[in-house]
Amino acid sequence: MRDQFAFLGLPAPTQRALARAAVAGLPAPAEADLRAVALACWELPEREYQYFACDWLRAHVSVPGPGFLATVRTLIVTKSWWDTVDPLATRVVGGLVRRHPALVAELDAWSVEGDLWLVRTAILHQLHYGAETDTGRLFGYCTRQAGHRDFFVRKAIGWALRQYARTDPEAVARYVAEHRDRLSPLSVREATKHL
Repeated sequence: MRDQFAFLGLPAPTQRALARAAVAGLPAPAEADLRAVALACWELPEREYQYFACDWLRAHVSVPGPGFLATVRTLIVTKSWWDTVDPLATRVVGGLVRRHPALVAELDAWSVEGDLWLVRTAILHQLHYGAETDTGRLFGYCTRQAGHRDFFVRKAIGWALRQYARTDPEAVARYVAEHRDRLSPLSVREATKHL
């Protein structure tokens, strides 16, 4: 990853302390502020700025309306790698969809997109939903992408299933048994790690 992006070289604790100091005393951001800051951070070459944007969006995910998903989509498909896509998927997109359930139609479209990072986001967006997980969608997304050739999609399938197994291990075990021939060995291994 260090070969893909420029870094300032700040250790994570230092980066978080600087971020807290930078926003201390500022008023709560509006949606326009979130958009402007996130897009500005994405324009900068050093990866720590994108990490700041991900953390800031996560902290304020209750602010934006459903239209903000278009901004997050831009972030996901720009300078894409797991280190920013995963927090955007699991915390920001997941939070937006939870607050604005109609957005799930957009995630349905992402689940069959040609962009692997949008597919990964669709699969992972419910990661922290627990008992509120829409299992039809989770299993449907996993089934549709079971034969995907990319490591990051196969890993996301396994991760999402493993996480949901904490809530309903029987459902995940049943799903894996029924689809083992279609799922990659990586997805199966990840999904069944704690079963």
